Formats: sequence, C-alpha cells, structure tokens
Amino acid sequence: MRENEYEYICGIVYEHSRINLGPDKRELVSARLGKRLRATKLATVGEYCQFLKTQHNGEELAHLIDAISTNHTFFFREMAHFDFLCTTVLPEMKARAKAERWSQFNVWSAACSSGEEPYSIAMLLDEQLATSWPWHIACTDISNRILDKARGGIYREETVGKLTPDRIHRYFQRGYGPQAGNYRIKSSLQSGLTFQHLNLLEGEPPFRELFHVIFCRNVMIYFDRKTQEELVAKLARLLIPGGYLFVGHSESLTGVPHSLKSVRPAIYRRPLACGSS
Repeated sequence: MRENEYEYICGIVYEHSRINLGPDKRELVSARLGKRLRATKLATVGEYCQFLKTQHNGEELAHLIDAISTNHTFFFREMAHFDFLCTTVLPEMKARAKAERWSQFNVWSAACSSGEEPYSIAMLLDEQLATSWPWHIACTDISNRILDKARGGIYREETVGKLTPDRIHRYFQRGYGPQAGNYRIKSSLQSGLTFQHLNLLEGEPPFRELFHVIFCRNVMIYFDRKTQEELVAKLARLLIPGGYLFVGHSESLTGVPHSLKSVRPAIYRRPLACGSS
C-alpha cells in the first residue's frame, strides 16, 4: 500500500467515523483491506481507492468502516463494571425511582458490537430487578454487519461456555442438528433490548429519554482529543443527573474537558442537580 493510498483511506475513515488511524495502524488497515479487495474483486489498494471515489451512495464506504472497526468483545468483559452496577448503581437508582417517577431503568450500550455487552447487562438486570422495575437497553453501533449479529443473538459454544451453567440454562437455547454448537439468546431476555445503527459523532442521538447508565467502552481510544471531548459532552447530556458513564479500562478522560465527576477508574457520574442528595 502506497503512502498516498494509506493517507486517503485514513482520511475518508476519519471523515465519516472519526476513527483516527495513525501510522501504527498501517498493518491492521492493510489486513482488513484485504477482505474488501476480495469482496470487490479488485487487485490493488489503488483500484480500491478509485472505487471508493465513484461510490456516490456510500455503500462500500460503510463496508470499509465495518472492516476497520474493531469488534473484540466477550460476555461480562471488565467484570468490575458489572459488580459496580450491581452493588452501587442499581440500589441507588431503585431508591430514587419512586421520588423521581421513573417508569423504567434505561441503559444505553453505545457501541454494542456483536451483543455480548448489552446481553451481559440484560442478564444482570433480569437477575437483580426481575419484575420489580422494568428496564430497557438501547443498543447502537456504527457497523450494520455487527448489529445483525447482535440482533440474531447466536453465539458459539466456546463463547457461551465461559458463563456459569445457571446463566447458560436460564438465558440460552441450545442448538441441535445443523445448529449444534450454537446457543441463541432466549426471546424473554432479548425483548428488553432494541438495536439500531448509529454513528456517535453524527448529530444528536435519536433518543427521547435520558439514561441512568451509559456504557461507551473501548471506543474513545480510536478518537483524537477533540473528538473525545465532543463525544463525552454528548454522552453527558443524555445522562440523568446522577447517572453513570462507563468507559473502557484502557481509556481515561484525563486531559479531556468534561462536566462529569470521576467515581473510580473508568466510571464517571453526571453531578446531581442542585438540592438533590
């Protein structure tokens, strides 16, 4: 891949997704472009760049961003976040719910990838809230391909097998015959989640409600400081006063101007309104 070709790919990806691909990502980009070259039956990166320039409907650009986006995840990744949600956030929000007249507990999985994160949250909410307080998880991602996988809720045995036997029995249907080795999320759990495509940096997210909790983990590591500041401000506006933002453990808001209060590593909170306890 020539330097001008790499610069073009980096520029178009940044323009449309704000993913900042530096010189250290050249090998990753080259590997992922290989998939798109095979899919488009083009021989060189130069031909692919020309192809992108002629795609006025942006279909191939969407495929490119899909390919570049990293989607490494697993159930209950960064377990400390789920422990904090269970032991601190839920008891606190339940105590406020009646006075605040909250009809349901709202969570946003802002970069839900293939679904392991929001389904993990859903398992925990089902266990902790049962029927005592309705809940909903809004799940969004920039990748249509990975959203389709999340909606399908089908995972391989080696992935599901890391969960406890009780959770596997309670929340998954085991596949047989042609589906042997696959496990599908049960509809009773899946009904509490909605999935939609969303670029976090394009306009305001289409939500009417505010969220008690937002998970936006392992996303900002791909953004430059200006973009991080813009995104955090947007997320903060969508939290209820006292709501919590979870970012990845490899991420930090140090050096990023924001209105949130640091609670513990990778957990931030929107300040409570004046006069609130």
